[in-house]
Amino acid sequence: MVVVATPSASASLPASLEPFLGSPTFYSRELWSGETGGRSTLVAFNGDVLVIKGGASSEYKRSSDAGLTWTTGDASGDAARFSNAVLNEANGHIFVMNAANDRISRSTNHGVSWNASTSFRPTPDGFGNRPTSFSSHQAGITLRFGPHAGRLLVPTRVQYGRIDPSLRGFNYSSAVYSDDGGVTWHTSHPIPIFGTGESALVELSDERVIYNAREPMSLGNRFIATSYDGGVTWVEPYRDPVLPDGPRGTSYGCMGGLIRLPVDEYDILLYSNLDTYAGQLPSEIGATRTRDRENVTVWASFDGGQTWPVHRRIFDGPSAYSNIGVGRAGTVTEGKIFLNYDGGPEGRNTASHVAVFNLSWLLNGQSIHDFLD
Repeated sequence: MVVVATPSASASLPASLEPFLGSPTFYSRELWSGETGGRSTLVAFNGDVLVIKGGASSEYKRSSDAGLTWTTGDASGDAARFSNAVLNEANGHIFVMNAANDRISRSTNHGVSWNASTSFRPTPDGFGNRPTSFSSHQAGITLRFGPHAGRLLVPTRVQYGRIDPSLRGFNYSSAVYSDDGGVTWHTSHPIPIFGTGESALVELSDERVIYNAREPMSLGNRFIATSYDGGVTWVEPYRDPVLPDGPRGTSYGCMGGLIRLPVDEYDILLYSNLDTYAGQLPSEIGATRTRDRENVTVWASFDGGQTWPVHRRIFDGPSAYSNIGVGRAGTVTEGKIFLNYDGGPEGRNTASHVAVFNLSWLLNGQSIHDFLD
């Protein structure tokens, strides 16, 4: 009699996916009280988790134990304010950049210290404009696949309607990119959707780059565009049929996060935003309405964003902006996901938290095999 062994549930899973599974994990910590705004979350080469405050501050939080405890530091002041960040996967260098005063700063030691900021002037886009704002975007990425592997790519925007809401429809999104490790920077062509901003981007294993953008002028979900040349040009715009842009029912969207898990065999994407039908239209076109914001939630796609079959609420209550970071193999953060979000029991703008969880917690008892092709 020949006995054929039945493979275990994890035997058919890639080794890079297994750390995100196992026993469900979830815990949360408050980072700032009474401080909110769009931030950058990333995991350094040594496994330290950094959340750069952004807004009018150059402060940042650091955790060396996967988000259990946090300390406060100060990045290079003028560059870190109203900034976004990107980590160079080739050498671990971290950049923070500020378009409002054309400054950029770099850390070569996992964010422990920062060099003095220097002038930062990306080449103009197709309209002759340079970015005016990096603030409130998901952190940038390093491309991993195809002929543009190693390129640094950071979402940004040209913003006209910060003060006058009637001008918000003229805002547009783009990206800056560097092919020499951050020495020189170029601005991509705009994505072909006016009125967008506060965006995120991911690279898929087939070399496509997906742009995911907020839009504050009309009812509907997030806008999506695609690049086939490493983020230089963007085509095929559409509204995602699933992913909300802030509370449903309002025309005023909300910053959200988007990442791809570092699993080569599958394009597993995570998206964060608000999951509520409490939204109402502002009194005038383009006006700001934020009091409906609640229920920050994470969605999961296992096919590169074509479908989003899984979602789970992170916080059941007032909440607002969010962004996502992912753990690094070989460090204490391996297999963990870090969601930074504004909100709390006292209100959507009363505190900033980081929720730490794994994919098993997000699946909430469902089998990963039910979603993988």
